[in-house]
Amino acid sequence: MTHFKPLASGIALATTALLATTVQADDQTLDFGVPSWPGITVKTAIAEQLLNPLGYETSVQEIGLQVIYQGIESGDIDVFLGAWLPAQREMFNPRKESGVLIDVANNVDGAQMTLAVPEYLFDDGLQSFADLDDYRDQLGGEIHGFGAGSAASEILNNAIDNDTWGLGDWQLVDTSEVAMLSAARNAISREEPIVWVGWTPHWMNLELPMRYLEDPEDLFGENNGESDVLTLLRSVYAEANPNVVAFFEQFTFSAEEQSWMIQAFGQEERDLTEVAEQWINDHPERIEAMLADVTTTDGEPAWPVIEAELNN
Repeated sequence: MTHFKPLASGIALATTALLATTVQADDQTLDFGVPSWPGITVKTAIAEQLLNPLGYETSVQEIGLQVIYQGIESGDIDVFLGAWLPAQREMFNPRKESGVLIDVANNVDGAQMTLAVPEYLFDDGLQSFADLDDYRDQLGGEIHGFGAGSAASEILNNAIDNDTWGLGDWQLVDTSEVAMLSAARNAISREEPIVWVGWTPHWMNLELPMRYLEDPEDLFGENNGESDVLTLLRSVYAEANPNVVAFFEQFTFSAEEQSWMIQAFGQEERDLTEVAEQWINDHPERIEAMLADVTTTDGEPAWPVIEAELNN
């Protein structure tokens, strides 16, 4: 098996605060905003491993979701690979309307976010948001979320405030993704009732016996939380770099592929660079399609450069 070799500098993911500043980021550097989500982290690493050999300098800032949107607005962030819509519409819509950012592709086919329950609870009859209040006592009136400030948290807090589906006397237990899924796994091991915020792509769909609830009121969006995961580019950067736009227009994955990335990096805790490298090595035909009509910074066709790396 041949192996793709990333640049010697590797992928440096540093947790950093994005300070408010009037100084714009270097337009010669492609600055990624990355929340602490495994899927976005791996996709970003794959993008870096493909763009670096083409002559592009990249940097990664691991920061919170709201700060990423603020960074696109201030000029400190150029690209974000995790704009979940409609869940993030409150952050996305104003900046799209103002022209600060553009969305160039839905980079995950088959994404969804809504409430999830164990299969045994679904089989028992909890199959819809409309059934939740009938199970309030069993569930302790608690919905488990993955972090205050997330789009899902805002959606559920609004539902509680508005007593949607009778949730007015419920509580959102907002911890972290790890703590939420640990609670789900522990409850499932004891066959106890629990409801949590679930989504695909994610390793939970591969490892947990779970089902998604139906939501006729579309709290998480139409078609039971059907979602787009948009690639966002800062408009000024995109206008100056049409070749990068062409790359990201074709930089897409299936939900199953990203679930594997999340499992390998987030669950199995494999090395980030190795996970990204393996996906590239295993999918040369996909990489070739992603690089169609894309060039190096010197104007040469991109695919032969990457193909040579694959064959080393």
